[in-house]
Amino acid sequence: MSEYRELANAVRALSMDGVQKANSGHPGAPLGMADMAEALWRGFLHHNPADPKWPNRDRFVLSNGHASMLIYSLLHLSGYDLSIEDLKNFRQLDSKTPGHPEYGLVPGVETTTGPLGQGIANAVGFAIAESMLAQEFNRDGFKIVDHFTYAFLGDGCMMEGISHEACSLAGTLGLGKLIALYDSNGISIDGKVKGWFADDTQKRFEGYGWQVIKIEDGNDGEQLRNAIAYAQKDLTRPSLIICPTTIGFGSPNKAGTAASHGAPLGDDEIKLTKEKLGWKYGPFEIPQEIYQKWDARPQGAKLEEEWKKLFEAYRKSYPQEAAEFERRVAGKLPDNFEQATSEWLLKLQHSADPKVATRKAGQLALDFFGALLPELVGGSADLAPSNLTVNKASKDYTPCQPGNYLHWGVREFGMSAAMNGILLHGGFRPYGGTFLVFSDYARNAMRMSALMEIPTVYVYTHDSIGVGEDGPTHQPIEQVSSMRLIPNLDTWRPCDMVETAAAWTSMLSRKNGPGDIVLTRQTLEQMPRTDEQVKDILKGGYILKDCEGTPDIILLASGSEVALCYHAAEKLAQEGKKVRVVSMPCVEAFDRQDAAYQEKVLPKQCRARLAVEAGSTALWRKYVGLDGKVIGLDHYGASAPAGKLFERYGFTVDNVVNTAKSL
Repeated sequence: MSEYRELANAVRALSMDGVQKANSGHPGAPLGMADMAEALWRGFLHHNPADPKWPNRDRFVLSNGHASMLIYSLLHLSGYDLSIEDLKNFRQLDSKTPGHPEYGLVPGVETTTGPLGQGIANAVGFAIAESMLAQEFNRDGFKIVDHFTYAFLGDGCMMEGISHEACSLAGTLGLGKLIALYDSNGISIDGKVKGWFADDTQKRFEGYGWQVIKIEDGNDGEQLRNAIAYAQKDLTRPSLIICPTTIGFGSPNKAGTAASHGAPLGDDEIKLTKEKLGWKYGPFEIPQEIYQKWDARPQGAKLEEEWKKLFEAYRKSYPQEAAEFERRVAGKLPDNFEQATSEWLLKLQHSADPKVATRKAGQLALDFFGALLPELVGGSADLAPSNLTVNKASKDYTPCQPGNYLHWGVREFGMSAAMNGILLHGGFRPYGGTFLVFSDYARNAMRMSALMEIPTVYVYTHDSIGVGEDGPTHQPIEQVSSMRLIPNLDTWRPCDMVETAAAWTSMLSRKNGPGDIVLTRQTLEQMPRTDEQVKDILKGGYILKDCEGTPDIILLASGSEVALCYHAAEKLAQEGKKVRVVSMPCVEAFDRQDAAYQEKVLPKQCRARLAVEAGSTALWRKYVGLDGKVIGLDHYGASAPAGKLFERYGFTVDNVVNTAKSL
């Protein structure tokens, strides 16, 4: 038995044992990919288990995240802070080894994977970030950013549409530091995939512009090493190494079948498998000499020390660039951020255009933040002139030209998942735009941003029936409410230029979760506010217009409907009614405020409440209660000029006044 195979068998043994003890999991893929993992991790991967956040480490992504015992075994054997007890607690409550790898839970896991295909799209984002950061900071003789991104992916990832989106773009961009190893075992949970997946993957990726390397045996350590070394030589194209493997490798009765995919092998089969592999040790038992050969800490410490020496020399020659690099990879905002944004918001309230579409207001906000934050990286899914995501500091990124703006093409899902990769890599704050109705295409990547607690920003324009003549296919009705259901995602729907600026301020200030901003196509009027009210916007909900004493009714709204409520309140006041108008641009931020503030804005004794929003009504029941009403849309729109549609569906001052009177 070769040393390569023996060391790979350590991964196999731990993976089998972990799944068996949990009585749950996927042993087949780790058994099949163990040789791939041994070749990469021991032969090529630059990392330091003692410092998992070393900026110049290679990134490794396990896109087929159901094979999680593979990466847990690798992290444990390599010397990361993941003990044998952690492996024994695989898939157990509060363990560091959940069913799919989760970012932030264990050192060494670069991104949360599980939904197939997103890992490879994350990897594309990592590679883009490496390229952009290198273009910006590297100098002659000082390659302080110089690492590879490696991804493992399987047949399921290849089938998912997001892999087509992301890999097509990666080829177009010539991401030569991206190397993907494809575990081509031909088996999914349903059985042999050739009945539903007969693509010529080699031709597909060659068509994308990738270098494709196909080896004969993906379970041969020598072939794998030769292929990876060959892939590294071409820095003009991403590389795909097609690795024909056997799922459940070594299992006498289940290898090559779906029986090894998603269920424990069983004690008897594990015993037979270990005998066939020549593995003589008990459950979770690893000989010390194998630990020593796997230990990546000595080599990792050497690599990091060499890089630190290079960086210190870089600091002496380029002190400003070095300080900026450190700030950005640490994810810190500039020291003047809070003061600069506070002053800007107050100034804007007194100088904003009286009427402007919030998509245009968003672009003006980006002009400000583009100058303040060099780490801001923008993009759009082929709608830049329409959703106005380009700002004055934007410069198109290409493989040959440093830039901070990405044309993602019509790839909403791929864009969103790759943005997560850019954010996770470090050094950048990415945002990307499309029409709100197409947020459905991006939704699962948004969910992963929220799950990972990372501050990716999504820009969604054309936010309602205000889209007009394009009709119901392009008029979002349920999208805002559905995004508000995603835990840890802040959804901002501002009513004017100042609220738009405040929304951007909040999203870029936030560190532990993503945000999306929902913007109008049509122009909206600027609302009057005091300086104190401007500050309260960041609380997500605030009193925009008030009355003396306890109000007879409270009108709540977001976005374009705030002005309707404001003018309805003026009419009602003329009739002697005491009316409060509450603008609620971000219900999530409002819900995080303390009870005293919430009571101040929405006092319990005032049960007459009316919410107005050109979208689904369900969420607003939370704020208006059983005694209140909601003017909204629980049906699709129609193709007509926007003004006609707002009239047809009751979004008028008169209808707000009459509905309020009925309360």
